[in-house]
Amino acid sequence: MLYILLSVCFNVTVSVMFKLAKRYHIDVYQAITWNYSMAILLTLIFLKPDLIHVRQGPFLVYSLLGLLLPSLFLVVAASVRITGIVRTDVAQRLSLFIPVIASFLLFGEKADPVNLTGVVIGFAAIICCVPWQKQVAGRKITTNSWVYLLIVFIGMGIIDVLFKQVALFTVVSYSTSLFIVFVLAFSVALAGLIYQVATKKMHFSWPHIIIGWVLGAANFGNILFFIKAHKVLSQHPSTVFSSVNTGVIFLGTITGIFVFKEKLSGVNKLGIVLALVAIVIIGYHQYFTRLLP
Repeated sequence: MLYILLSVCFNVTVSVMFKLAKRYHIDVYQAITWNYSMAILLTLIFLKPDLIHVRQGPFLVYSLLGLLLPSLFLVVAASVRITGIVRTDVAQRLSLFIPVIASFLLFGEKADPVNLTGVVIGFAAIICCVPWQKQVAGRKITTNSWVYLLIVFIGMGIIDVLFKQVALFTVVSYSTSLFIVFVLAFSVALAGLIYQVATKKMHFSWPHIIIGWVLGAANFGNILFFIKAHKVLSQHPSTVFSSVNTGVIFLGTITGIFVFKEKLSGVNKLGIVLALVAIVIIGYHQYFTRLLP
C-alpha cells in the first residue's frame, strides 16, 4: 500500500504545483517543457529501457502521445487554475471510462449491465462536478470552465487508450516505449519553446528549468510507484487501479478544500461521491470478471 500512497501523493503534488503557478508567476509552458527532460533522465535511471528493438515500436502511437501529452498537460494546468484541484482531479480520474467505452465500440468487448452502470454514474459525476453557477461564495467562476474539464476528461481518456495499445505491443518493453514517448514529448515542447522565444512571444527564464525538473520528478514519481504497485500486487490489478483513483480524488479534495479554500456546491460534492462509486464499480467488476472461467 506504500507504493499506492506514494503514487497518489506525487499525483496530487503535480496539481498543487499547477495551482501555485499563478501565485508565483511561473510560466507553465516552460515548466512543462523541462519536466520531460527530467522524466527522460529518471526513466533511464529507474526503468532502464532497452533501446535495441526500438525501431520496431509503434511509432504512429508514440507520435500521437508525444503530441498529446504536452498539449493536454497545458490544459490540465489551466483547468487546475480555473476550476480548481478537486474538479480537475475528478475529471482526470473519470477519464478511465473512455477506454471502457472504447473496448465496447472499437475492440468488440461485450457490454454488460454492471460496466454500463459504472459508465453512466461516471458521466453523472462529471456533470455534477462542473461549476455551472456563475458565482460560488462571492467568487466569480469563468463561464466556459466546463470546457477545460471536458477536454481533460476526453484527452486523458484518449491517452489512456493509446498507452493501452502500447502495452499490447510486446516486442518493445513498456519502459522503452515510455522513454520514447517522453523524448518525443520533450522534442515537441522544446520546439514550441524555441519558436516562442525566437519570435519574442515568450521570455526565456533559467529558473524554470529547475521548476520543470521538480515538476518532472513529481510526475515521474506518480508513474514509477504506480508501476511498482502493480508489480507488488500483480494478482490484484483492480485493487491498485481503484485505490489510486479514489485516493487521488480523496486527497485532491482534501487539499483543494482545506489548503486552497476551493468552494464546492452541494451538487459538486454529490459528483465527487458518484465519482468514487463509479470507480469502485468498474475496478472491482473487472477484477471479479477475471476470476470467472
